[in-house]
Amino acid sequence: MEPIASVVIPAHNEETVIGAGLAALLGAAAPGELDVVVVANACADGTAAVARAAGVRVIETPVGGKAHALRLGDAACRTFPRIYLDADVELSAGSARALVAALARPGVLACAPVPVLDLGGAGWAARRVHRVHHLMVGPTRVLAGAGVYVLGEEGHARAFPVPDVLSDDGWVHASFSGAERVPVPEATSLVRPAPTVAAYLRRRIRVRLGNRQLAGLGRPVTATGLRLADLVALVRARRVSPLDALCYLAVLVLDRALTAFRRPGRARWGTTRQ
Repeated sequence: MEPIASVVIPAHNEETVIGAGLAALLGAAAPGELDVVVVANACADGTAAVARAAGVRVIETPVGGKAHALRLGDAACRTFPRIYLDADVELSAGSARALVAALARPGVLACAPVPVLDLGGAGWAARRVHRVHHLMVGPTRVLAGAGVYVLGEEGHARAFPVPDVLSDDGWVHASFSGAERVPVPEATSLVRPAPTVAAYLRRRIRVRLGNRQLAGLGRPVTATGLRLADLVALVRARRVSPLDALCYLAVLVLDRALTAFRRPGRARWGTTRQ
């Protein structure tokens, strides 16, 4: 059968997780329904071998960097729409179909699933921070933070090739207006966020520096600022506890202080597990 979409998965040393991700994606897919390309970039482990064993196409490159891997995989795609999927994020075939269907709506050029957090491997403080952050940014994140974004042919022409930026999803998100990019409630992605506060901070520093970089390139990420009133409202509605809120505030202050002393050129792309 003709594939309904191509899927590009950039992967750097993801041997321990990529097998589960491919199983989730392909387990309920019909043979040939999805054209999947894994780009193993600068890997020092068995990422490529695990992906080949799953029956997908694999490109290996000694050059590291997510943006470079995305461009390589994109050039090998056989069809549109195109799904760009982080190697440590799980997306089902059913969610892939829902995302493809969403792009058929008039005016929709890009879409993403709704992320679901798997906090099983996170420490107690990290779990509290992630819960609050997810509720605070969820309504406005759309293409950023779900570990997946999907482009039709018209949207692809606007966003690709992705330049060498820290935040590829931020670049893509900023390439479209609010009406052109939509979250798809019928589709979910399983995201395993940073397991420790230290790893969360490293991730947040990359995000903030990436946003600065995008602004310098003329593609600022427009998002509603995080407000203390919103956090208070979550506590009053008992959606988070006072301890959750205090943990989040403490980490947020530290996050902004650390970012102030960093420059975009000093941050590197990596996985959330670092």
